[in-house]
Amino acid sequence: MIVERYTRFVYISGYPDLILTFFGFFIPPTFSTAAGRSMKGIDYSLYLVTGRALLPSGKGYLESLEESIRGGVTVVQVREKDVDTREFIHIASQTKAICDKYNVPVIINDRVDVALAIGADGVHLGQTDMTVDMARKLLPPGSLIGVSCNNVAHVEQAVLDKVDYIGVGAVWGTQTKKLTSPIIGVRGVGAMLRVLDGTGIKAVAIGGIKSTNLLRTLHGCVSTTGHALDGVAIVSDIVASLEPGQAASKLRSIFKQFNESSRSMLALSSSNNLTVESILDGVVNLMTEIRKVNPLVHQITNVVVTTQSANVTLAVGASPIMATAPSEMEDMTRICGALLVNIGTLREENLTGMLLAGAFANSFRKPVVFDPVGIGASAFRKDAVRTLLDTWQASVIKGNAGELAALAGTAEVESKGVDSVGLGFKDPEKFVRNLARRERCIVVLTGPTDYISDGTSVIVLQNGVDVLGKVTGAGCILGSIIASFCATAAYTADVDEALKEGTLFRGDMLTAAVAGVLILTIAAELSVTRAHYNGPGSFLPPLIDELWSLEPASIQSYAKISVR
Repeated sequence: MIVERYTRFVYISGYPDLILTFFGFFIPPTFSTAAGRSMKGIDYSLYLVTGRALLPSGKGYLESLEESIRGGVTVVQVREKDVDTREFIHIASQTKAICDKYNVPVIINDRVDVALAIGADGVHLGQTDMTVDMARKLLPPGSLIGVSCNNVAHVEQAVLDKVDYIGVGAVWGTQTKKLTSPIIGVRGVGAMLRVLDGTGIKAVAIGGIKSTNLLRTLHGCVSTTGHALDGVAIVSDIVASLEPGQAASKLRSIFKQFNESSRSMLALSSSNNLTVESILDGVVNLMTEIRKVNPLVHQITNVVVTTQSANVTLAVGASPIMATAPSEMEDMTRICGALLVNIGTLREENLTGMLLAGAFANSFRKPVVFDPVGIGASAFRKDAVRTLLDTWQASVIKGNAGELAALAGTAEVESKGVDSVGLGFKDPEKFVRNLARRERCIVVLTGPTDYISDGTSVIVLQNGVDVLGKVTGAGCILGSIIASFCATAAYTADVDEALKEGTLFRGDMLTAAVAGVLILTIAAELSVTRAHYNGPGSFLPPLIDELWSLEPASIQSYAKISVR
C-alpha cells in the first residue's frame, strides 16, 4: 500500500520533472492537517493572500504573517509566482508552522505538489491550472479545493466540480497580479453568487479590496436572492502595512459589522410593516424636521437647471451647494447632509469629481441620490454610469422608464435623449422591485404614475400634472428635493441606527424618496390652480411658492398612495 500511494505522487500534472523524493519528502497516506481540522466550518471572512514583494522595508514575512493572524486573518493562501519549487516549499512550510499555532487553514496557490509536500489544507486553482478532478485524486480526502471564477460559466462549472469555495474577481483593479480576465466590478458579482444558491459552496471576492472600499464591496456583492459573500481576499492592504495586525483587525471589524447590520439587504426602511398611514406620518415628520435642521445638500447636477434646482432646495427647507472641483470633494462631502449626482450634462472632466464625491459620501455614511439622466443616449453615458455605480453605492436611484430600462439593460422601454418612448413597462411594480434588489438601493420610477421600491415593497403614487413633463428639468428638481429629504432622514435617524458601522448611510431612505415625490407632485397640482398660472412658461414661480408654503395637512389630504 505504501509503495502504491508513493508512486501516485511521483509525477505531478503540470510538473513532469518534479520527483518528490528529490526533496527528501515521504508522503504517507494520511499526512494532511486537514484530517485533524474540521474543514466544514472554515471561516473565510478574512482570507489573506501572501505577497512577499509587497512587504515594507524592515518588515519580515513571518513577523507580518503572525501579526496579521493575530489581527483577525482566518485563512492564508500562499502565493509564490516567481520562486523555484524548493524555495516555495520552504516558505510554505514556515507559513504552515505559524498558521498551525493559531489553527488557521493554509491553502497553496496553483501547486498541488507543494500542498502535498507540506501537508497543506488545500489548494486554490486558476482556470488554466490542473483540473479539479485531477487535484482531488492527488490530494488526501477532506482537502479544500478552491477555484478562481471570472464569469457565470466558471461558477457553473465549479458547482459541477463540487469545489469547496470559489474566488470571484477581480472586483476592483489591482497591482498585485497581472489580470488575464476583465474586471467584474462590484455589481457584476451578484449574478455569479446566485448560481451558488442551495449548493453550500462558499464565495470569496478578490482583487483590489481594501479597508476603504470593503464596505462598498460587501454591500454591492449580493445577489437579488440575498446571497452574500462569505469572505474577502486581501493582499496589499495587509501585507504592505507596517502594522498588519491593525490592518487585519480593521478589515475584520468592517466585515463583522456588515454582517450584524445587514447581510441580505441594506437597512433602508421598515418595509415589512408599511401602511399608507405610517408612510404619510413619516413624510409629515420629515417636512417638519427639514425646516429645523436645514440640511446642506451637495449637488453635482445638470447645468441647464442649476438655478431652479437651488431654488427648489431652498423652498423645501434645505440649503444647496453646487461644487464640481475634484480637489474640494472631500471637504464638501464632510459638511453636507447628502449628495446628488445628476449626469444630465455629463462631461469627462466632471467624472472624477463625481467618483470622488460618491466615494467620500459612502465613507462618511451620507446618502447619495443618483439621477442617470439620458443614460441610454450614448455609450459614454452608459460606461460612465457603470463606473460610478461600481465605485460607490447609491442610496436612491431616480429615473424615468427609458433611463431605468437602460440602466437595467432591458429594451422593454426605449428612450429618446432624456425622454421615454412608448407606454412604459408591462409590469412596472415587478421591474422597480427587481432593480432595487439588484442595485441594493431605493429605486424611484417616475412617470404619470410613480413607483418607489426598496426591493421588498412597492409604493405607488398617482399625484402630479401633465405640465411637469413640459418644463425643462422637472425630473432634475425632483432629484434635488429627494436629496434634501434624504439628508433630513439621515440627520434625524435614531441614535442606535446612526451608530451602526456596517452600513454606508443611515436613515429611512424609502420614506425620504416618497416625501420628495409627493411634495413635488402635490405642489404642482396646487400651483396650476393659482390665478397667474397660464402654462409652462408661468409654471415655475407658483411651483416654488407652493413648495415653500406647502403644509403637512395638504400632503395628508391630497396624497394618492397605495402600498403593494
